[in-house]
Amino acid sequence: MDVLVLIGRILFCVLFLNSAVGHLTKTKAMAGYAASRGIPAPAAATAGSGLLLLAGGLMVAFGVWADLAALLLVVFLVPTAFLMHAFWKETDEQTKTVEMITFFKDISLAGAALMLMAFFSYAGHDLGLTLTGPLFHIS
Repeated sequence: MDVLVLIGRILFCVLFLNSAVGHLTKTKAMAGYAASRGIPAPAAATAGSGLLLLAGGLMVAFGVWADLAALLLVVFLVPTAFLMHAFWKETDEQTKTVEMITFFKDISLAGAALMLMAFFSYAGHDLGLTLTGPLFHIS
């Protein structure tokens, strides 16, 4: 089971790590999009969210306080879904569809990250192939 969980963690984090690279290397372009959505201090928000994605993704993948890391990803995903992908505000049908798909992707990933947080917190040190145990303990 340990190997399957490791593979799952890595596959789960590919999206976040790829997104982190985009946030940190294309900050100006992504900040422009954030500004168009009314995000204050869009360049700082873009860079900060990129660092959050990078930290959360690497921590889950390597198993460093993976429960906390999963929670960090939730902290990114839920506000992002509502602030950046508010499909209900769109009038163009194609844009609305794309934003709706992205909104529900973010919400679904947040649910998966919450489950990972609970899983890591509950399994504790019994879960192998991690660099640290959990920060939180759910029983």
